[in-house]
Parts: sequence; C-alpha cells; structure tokens
Amino acid sequence: MACLVSRTGRHSQRYDNLGRRQVVGCIPYRYKSSSDGTRSNDFEVLVISSQKCQKMMFPKGGWELDESREEAAIRESLEEAGVLGIVECELGKWDFMSKRYGTFYEGYMFPLLVKEELDFWPEQNLRQRTWMNVEEARDVCQHWWMKEALDILVERLNSVDRQNEQKFPSFCTDLVAAKMSSL
Repeated sequence: MACLVSRTGRHSQRYDNLGRRQVVGCIPYRYKSSSDGTRSNDFEVLVISSQKCQKMMFPKGGWELDESREEAAIRESLEEAGVLGIVECELGKWDFMSKRYGTFYEGYMFPLLVKEELDFWPEQNLRQRTWMNVEEARDVCQHWWMKEALDILVERLNSVDRQNEQKFPSFCTDLVAAKMSSL
C-alpha cells in the first residue's frame, strides 16, 4: 500500500556543500503493446504539469535526508505522477538555476519503468499527467536538463533493444530492488 500524502516543507531536504538544493526526479516510461498484445520496442514517457502553471516536466523534487536518491525518485513519481515501477540506473547529474528563485540546484534523474498507474495519488488535484511519445515530450518539457536526461534514456533504451535485452543493466535494477526490500 502506498502513502497518499505528499511530504511538505524543506526542513529535511539535502543541500550540497555549496548550498545548492539537491533534487531527484525520474522519467517514467512504458513500452507500447503491439496489436497482437506483445510488447513492442516502442515506448512512451509520462509528463506532468507544474503545480503553478500548465508547463510540462517529469516528476522531481527534493531529496530528503532519510532516503537514497533512488527512494526519492520513487517517492516523487508516486506523489506527483501516481505511478510505481522499477528505478533503473541513474541517467546523470545536472547543475541548473531555478528561473523562479534565481538559486542553483543539483539535479539527478533516473528512468522509471512503470509497472502500475494509480487511480488516486497525492497530487492528482494539482497536476495533469499525459503519456507522450519522446518527440512530443521533448517539445513540451520546460527544463533543458530534463531534455538531456530524456536523450540519454532514449539512447540507452535503443542500445538495449539493439542488444535484445529486457532491461538495462540488470545489476543496477537488482541493487535498487535489494535495497528497497531491506527497508
């Protein structure tokens, strides 16, 4: 069972040694099904609207002191987008400036292979969620660093498809799953 209340406040969030707030997000994705019901190599990603306006992005938020980056990615995906799944190996780290606050942030992004889309989630009344193909998502996403993360995910998944693997790389997913099961 998932908690249906979002964490609030910044008193337990992480900051790096330069005072930059550390945020974690993920790119939820799923493979499309072929007409015969089998999984195709085509995939789509889930974008969400901002709380403040209708600009689109991927789920992200503050990395808190009591969680790993992977756990923060899972929490943010649940709270903001209402999806659960498998967090895969980190896509990268970006330093960026908040246009709203004029402050610097350190952001980490992960792929999330969606296994369940919830009917009810903490921020369902604050955000819209939409499945899109990669090109559409890249066009509507408001953050340059999230677009770069999406490009890395596309290259990774295309590479995996070329190698006829099911997920990339399995040892990363297995490590995260082992860590989550020990909680």
